[in-house]
Amino acid sequence: MDYVDRVRAQWAERLPAVDTSPADVVARITRIAALVTQQSEVALADHDLTRPEFDVLATLRRAGRPLRAGEIQTLHQAPGASVTKRVDRLERAGLVERTVPERDRRGVLVALTPAGVALVDAQFPAQVERERAVLADLDADARAELARLLAVVLRAVDDAPSRVAWTA
Repeated sequence: MDYVDRVRAQWAERLPAVDTSPADVVARITRIAALVTQQSEVALADHDLTRPEFDVLATLRRAGRPLRAGEIQTLHQAPGASVTKRVDRLERAGLVERTVPERDRRGVLVALTPAGVALVDAQFPAQVERERAVLADLDADARAELARLLAVVLRAVDDAPSRVAWTA
């Protein structure tokens, strides 16, 4: 019996008419995400970084070019103020720099510094290995099937505003 099984059993006692079976998937996804994020936070703390800050650095590295803050905001689905705060902190740490393009003064570009590139290049493989360890009990076929099924769920959630009426 895992955490989700215990939670469902408790709900079955309190509200037995409610079918909590979606928690078999959704609560497990949420719990796994929280625990993996917590592992990342611990590892990144050694570098005085949070996971959201590292995500900004990784986004810039993956893009291979400077990005406007609005592009980072869109890719992270984070509020603009949060992205600005992260970029400010990363700039103070010497991991990113801001520049204003000569031809287009509408927006500031954010780019990795050499120190930022080195940090991402060292930490991203370590992150992948932590994630690989989480999946170690699954063989390649099981991982592929799980990825396929989760992609179906993710598409449904990504399309939620047009498909599902979310209520409070």
